[in-house]
Amino acid sequence: MSLACGIIGLPNVGKSTLFNSITQRSLAKISNYPFSTIQPHISVVAVPDEKLKTLAEVTGTDDITPTTVKFFDIAGLARGASRGEGLGNQFLDYIRKVNLLIHVVRCFSDANVSHLNGSLNAVRDIETVNLELVLADLVLVEARLQKVRQMLKERKKEVEKEEELLMEIKSTLEEGRSPRQIKEENPELYSLSVILNLLSAKPVLYLANVNESEDEKANDHREGVRRIASEEGAMAIFLPAKLEAELAELSAEEAGRWRKEMGLSSRGLDELIRASYSLLNLITFYTATAGKVRAWAIPMGTVAVVAAGKVHSDMEANFMRAEVISFANLVESGSTVAARDNGLLRIEGPQYVVQDEDVIHFRFGKPR
Repeated sequence: MSLACGIIGLPNVGKSTLFNSITQRSLAKISNYPFSTIQPHISVVAVPDEKLKTLAEVTGTDDITPTTVKFFDIAGLARGASRGEGLGNQFLDYIRKVNLLIHVVRCFSDANVSHLNGSLNAVRDIETVNLELVLADLVLVEARLQKVRQMLKERKKEVEKEEELLMEIKSTLEEGRSPRQIKEENPELYSLSVILNLLSAKPVLYLANVNESEDEKANDHREGVRRIASEEGAMAIFLPAKLEAELAELSAEEAGRWRKEMGLSSRGLDELIRASYSLLNLITFYTATAGKVRAWAIPMGTVAVVAAGKVHSDMEANFMRAEVISFANLVESGSTVAARDNGLLRIEGPQYVVQDEDVIHFRFGKPR
């Protein structure tokens, strides 16, 4: 799975600051006025993974390829975007290209940074953005519904079920709810929403942009973000984007020392990727062949033959077997040969469900 994340939110909430901090680049312009980002900035970031270094040591190679995440810093969304106001439809079209929405919410006070709505209110700001996504989806659903009804007039009865589901989706959107909020109670409706690539059906990670010096218990805005994330079945994390951007300018050693002094356990990027993987139910498996060690991200529940196709299409088409060992067992054994001698290497078939941190060598035949 190629993971693409769109950083969204109102103007002046810290999206570009966050983008610069996690990519450790200064591509995104930071300004104290709305719409300083006109076109999305895009950066591909390596997923931090210490296990790759360990695998490289065990296998005796320095050729390491981590899995990656593509981040889009998308222009700020204003009320009325679904009707084309602000950057309007251009903004919304960019969102459709991503797997996950990172919704940045302003939870910091700063008199030097203007607020689009004149005051700080995290819950209101979230509702503003979410409503625009819902309204944009409503336009799309109504257009699809019109097309389906035309097909029914032409006696194409195979779309009768789709019309029924579209009516349910339309009703849900008109109530101001997103399809992801009813994922558990109506999985069929949610599945169609995903197929239609509805914006409000995409998984959301709420990222509260906070001041590092504020008392968390006294910050009602943070609690509002937590509550909404819980109600939606989403996730929320809390990061001081400005501080992360400043630390990104330092050497790794200096940044680590400052984080330790401030009681920060990990980098913002690490926390963001962990949350994204958790929300999308992604796991990591490794390959260590031909002097190369590589990490691969796949959805939980992926079977071996499909995982093989992630490495190369020929491996999936001509799959024979998978030689599997857990990362922990390989490191403890010291080598693949020793793991095999210790009975820790398993031979698995095409329907084996790949587990997190599996190290796999795929065996496949010659193309037919």
